[in-house]
Amino acid sequence: MKNLQNQIYNSSLALLTDLYQITMAYGYWKNRMMEQEAVFNLFFRKNPFNGGYTIAGGLAYVIDFLENFHFDNSDIAYLATLRGSDGKPLFETAFLDYLSNMRFTCDVDAIPEGTVVFPQEPLLRVKGPLIEGQLLETALLNIINFQSLIATKAARICQAAQGEPVLEFGLRRAQGIDGGLAASRAAYIGGCAATSNVLAGKLFGIPVRGTHAHSWVMSFPTEKEAFEAYANVLPNNCILLVDTYDTLEGIRNAIEIGKKLQARGYRLSGIRLDSGDLAYLSIKARNMLDEAGFTDTNIVASNDLDENIVYSLKHQEAKINVWGIGTKLATAFDQPALGGVYKMTAIRNQNGQWDYKLKLSEQAIKISNPGILQVLRFYDAEGLCAADMIYDEESFSPQHQPSATIVDPLDPTRRKIVHMADKNCLLLTPVFRKGIRCYTSPDIHSIRAYTQQQLETLHPTIRRFTNPHQYPVGLEKGLYELKTNLILKLRHLA
Repeated sequence: MKNLQNQIYNSSLALLTDLYQITMAYGYWKNRMMEQEAVFNLFFRKNPFNGGYTIAGGLAYVIDFLENFHFDNSDIAYLATLRGSDGKPLFETAFLDYLSNMRFTCDVDAIPEGTVVFPQEPLLRVKGPLIEGQLLETALLNIINFQSLIATKAARICQAAQGEPVLEFGLRRAQGIDGGLAASRAAYIGGCAATSNVLAGKLFGIPVRGTHAHSWVMSFPTEKEAFEAYANVLPNNCILLVDTYDTLEGIRNAIEIGKKLQARGYRLSGIRLDSGDLAYLSIKARNMLDEAGFTDTNIVASNDLDENIVYSLKHQEAKINVWGIGTKLATAFDQPALGGVYKMTAIRNQNGQWDYKLKLSEQAIKISNPGILQVLRFYDAEGLCAADMIYDEESFSPQHQPSATIVDPLDPTRRKIVHMADKNCLLLTPVFRKGIRCYTSPDIHSIRAYTQQQLETLHPTIRRFTNPHQYPVGLEKGLYELKTNLILKLRHLA
């Protein structure tokens, strides 16, 4: 295939969707429903990694996608080639003409990137023409699911590292070019200090870091010669990988080269351990380096690390102080998808009134919440998150109520009274109004700092890795009762 890079990266993204979104859009058009106003909410049902929280990510990508959303001539030409089972065109020419002239006109509200979020809460709400809301589903899920997942994984790993820098090294194992770039961005938002991904550094302004590979050492007759050559080339960025042959001998060779660097007015920035018993070797390395006077030389560790291994190494008093995390971060190795969903929650009827909608299921967790939903977060006297209330903007006004009862949507016996006089904030914020952006994305460094602030608002029991405390998220009682009545009606029990 010729010019593959140009075909992929210089084209419209309107067709970054599933075919059934376009066939449904065609059906709406055929039934003259395409302009009917509808509301869709994007949310997830379970926190990833058996954890107690999730970090919202991907909004900047979403904004860019929506601002540029349109079907270009090549998109329309391609759709015209699709055929049904009878061999005839799948779509009428008039429908394709409609798509070619369609522009994004929806209202979008979203929870800012870096916010700690929880199951059932809408991360993003789309209100506008039914056809537009439907066509956006797949791309929005693709963007938000992945970046929220990786940001959460990064936050967990950084928590395990206890403030020591975590470097994201996952590009070579990431899920493709786009996955690699999005993972680097999301990992930085989640708390990583830098990435090895140079293109991500260029595009997003993320600090880049790196050492050298085993191939560098193997390219020279001896390890010592390889180290010396590297120090001569990069005396101001000299981190030596010491485990190509014998790790302890590699440390001795690094110390010898470090002394030559000192004589030239430079310092040995660090050594990297990439295999073996990292706890034992890091302790030995620290002793050897300190005895030689290299007390400020970092010990960097890599080798398929994740939050659980980092936590274990810290418990073993390993002397590692910089953590290189690759595969298990960039691929979210132990949970490859967040599992977010996108559901219609309301649609205007012919009388101009909202008809509230929900998806019914035999599994309570898969029954969606109806309404024009918003999330109000409450804080306790210490400034920690206390509870989140999901409510319907059409039927409930927090400013007019002294208190409210929230009901766990999965266990109606779990209830909590929240008081409007307590400190609180709305989570969904306006991003687009009638297709025009009204929100300015913070720079990536501000988002990263905001993530750290958000994590500090969580009680330690919510952040722990094993059996975290379940943070209270509930439906405002009136919304819960509305949902219950809809369920009963759909099941012909009311």
